[in-house]
Amino acid sequence: MRNLILILGDQLDQHSAALRNADRACDVIVMIEAREESTHVWSGKARTALFLSAMRHHAQWCAAEGFTVHYRALGKENDASLAVGLNAAIAAFAPQAVICVEPGDLRVTALLQDTCSAASLPLDLRVDTHFLCTKAEFGQWAGDSKSLRMEFFYRNLRRRYLVLMQGDEPEGGQWNYDADNRKSFGKAGPQAVPTPSQFAHDAITTEVLALVNTIFADHPGNLAHFNWPVTREDALVALDDFIAKRLRGFGEHQDAMWTDLVFGWHSLLSTSLNLKLLNPREVVEKAQAAYRAGEVDLASAEGFIRQVLGWREFMRGVYFLDMPALKSANHFKHANPLPKWYWTGQTKMRCMQQCVGQTLDYGYAHHIQRLMVTGMFGVIAEITPQAIADWYLAVYVDAIEWVELPNVAGMALFANGGRFTSKPYVASGAYVKRMSNYCTGCAYVSDEKTGVNACPMTTLYWHFIDKHEKVLAKNPRTALMAKNITRMDAPTRDAMRVRAGEMLADLDAL
Repeated sequence: MRNLILILGDQLDQHSAALRNADRACDVIVMIEAREESTHVWSGKARTALFLSAMRHHAQWCAAEGFTVHYRALGKENDASLAVGLNAAIAAFAPQAVICVEPGDLRVTALLQDTCSAASLPLDLRVDTHFLCTKAEFGQWAGDSKSLRMEFFYRNLRRRYLVLMQGDEPEGGQWNYDADNRKSFGKAGPQAVPTPSQFAHDAITTEVLALVNTIFADHPGNLAHFNWPVTREDALVALDDFIAKRLRGFGEHQDAMWTDLVFGWHSLLSTSLNLKLLNPREVVEKAQAAYRAGEVDLASAEGFIRQVLGWREFMRGVYFLDMPALKSANHFKHANPLPKWYWTGQTKMRCMQQCVGQTLDYGYAHHIQRLMVTGMFGVIAEITPQAIADWYLAVYVDAIEWVELPNVAGMALFANGGRFTSKPYVASGAYVKRMSNYCTGCAYVSDEKTGVNACPMTTLYWHFIDKHEKVLAKNPRTALMAKNITRMDAPTRDAMRVRAGEMLADLDAL
């Protein structure tokens, strides 16, 4: 045997760099289902099931392509960790080297390096050609700058790949149409919402769902609504379905929320992209082609493309550039534990009931639900960033550390002090009320900041502004927040502080 080719659970790319120059006659592909990958954070059932089903389907594809596949499964080999499984494969095949695409989690990179070093085996970690910007290219772009802005990075990639460009100028004369994509649904609520594609459970997925319910019975969430692409073919169906049915309505209402509206017009492609069942190049090209054909408006096409070509690539660059400091960043020195209801959804706050409950049921919430509800509450409730980040990594089906950690610690929580965001993303209950109907029928009153009926989002928002008033006053993007609190009379401000103190002392009771 020549090489052991290790394919990780988020590297299911049929054109993987790990397969470059692979010799079917003397190389062996190894894939490992390791219990630790679902327990180092308390991984939700939907997330674990997605990874396992997609991995098993990819192993089937590899075998059909003529590769020898050594698949180590939970329920059979029961490897406690990737290290255990890799050591067993090394012992079984005595390879000359181990090949793997660079992992998206530095914990896994260290594990592979330590395992191969102990076995005195060369480890060939290959550049991940799935992405449009390499780690080295991002580092060169970032340079020594202490402040990074996605918008300028995004413009560079637009020029480089000629996406939505007219010569040297952006399509329509603007680089960014975000201002056009922030509308609420209004009192009538969402209308004529298209239904996403449905994916029947084949024998592999059916077996995986039963396995997860058995081995990880006490883990959060459920599998009653499991409906995620687990093959390249399924992912292409999901992509075409989004372009044809939902992209045209995506831009206008991409920030809006509504009771029991789980998916709306969102793409639902992040799982397929992050497992590498889809390539970002083909996703961007299909969205651009739909705009060129007059099937969708420019604001919707640009808003979606910015998430894939801009934000996704930017997050990966930030992760590798700023680790390991990003992992422990805690700009505000927050120390509160995660409220228990983040794992149950059993809180009196209706916005959190909806967003956490949906997350546990589907393993999914869209970016505003994550940023401006579950994430924002983490900031104003002074929850330790590591607890919030671990929760996100555990419960969302599309969560892999390279994309989850910078989004949560850097964007949602401002834990890195504004490395790539110009302000903390905080708002009162008025924002939630404007962008959703969550406040209707809530036990709390969204515009009350004091008293027993005060909305925690509102009270804790004003407490955050009160606590950081001087710093916020110096930032042009938050100066108005600081100015507004000066209009609050002294008795109200004191009462707000008292109520906020009561809330912070017992977050589980909210």
